[in-house]
Amino acid sequence: MKCDFHTHSCYSFDSNASPKEIVDKAIKEGVNCIAITDHGEIEGAFEAIEYSKGKPILIIPGIEIKSKEGDILGLNVKEKIPDGLSAKETIKKIKEQGGFVVIPHPFGLFCKFKGNLEELIKEIDAIEILNGSIFGNGNEIAKKFAKENNIPFTVGSDSHSLNFIGKCYLEIPGENLSVEEIFKKIKKGEGRVVGEGANFFEKLIDHLKRNLVKIQKYVGRKKRKI
Repeated sequence: MKCDFHTHSCYSFDSNASPKEIVDKAIKEGVNCIAITDHGEIEGAFEAIEYSKGKPILIIPGIEIKSKEGDILGLNVKEKIPDGLSAKETIKKIKEQGGFVVIPHPFGLFCKFKGNLEELIKEIDAIEILNGSIFGNGNEIAKKFAKENNIPFTVGSDSHSLNFIGKCYLEIPGENLSVEEIFKKIKKGEGRVVGEGANFFEKLIDHLKRNLVKIQKYVGRKKRKI
């Protein structure tokens, strides 16, 4: 199964991609498992789950949480988890829901995890070693860190627009696997990294679009309040 564990829908403050569009694009690109991990929201994931019924794709509900030390992905969670908690508190809340904890883009140039990862190795489930959207050499550092510390790993396009979906993913052996079976295979290190993510100019344009979406949504909220 081709799995992308990090995507964003219009329920994130910096994306305009609808859950339906994400599902359709993933299927078109041959990606048959995606986690929708919106910033501080889970509604997009459940909208995608409903829309995907009867379609050849598995949707994992997720959320990207901004802890005091940096971003953390909670996969297979059913309820929102607040931002602003410590990394350990955030991980605890994900685990209380039976979720799977991933540190995304841990060494990204502009989104580095500021906590001590070595202290969290026994508490997290995996780190993201290929993020399709980050600048710099963070992916290479993450791959080396995961290998040296024997940490399971995931891959995520970190797509905020449809054109990033399918650029990279983790290929898990097996067909029609359940979420739990996928997580077990990740922990055993059975996934194969595929793709390289977007090129520099694609990333630059993508981040400019994200900022434009942020402004549009901010202005929209202001107008509604008036």
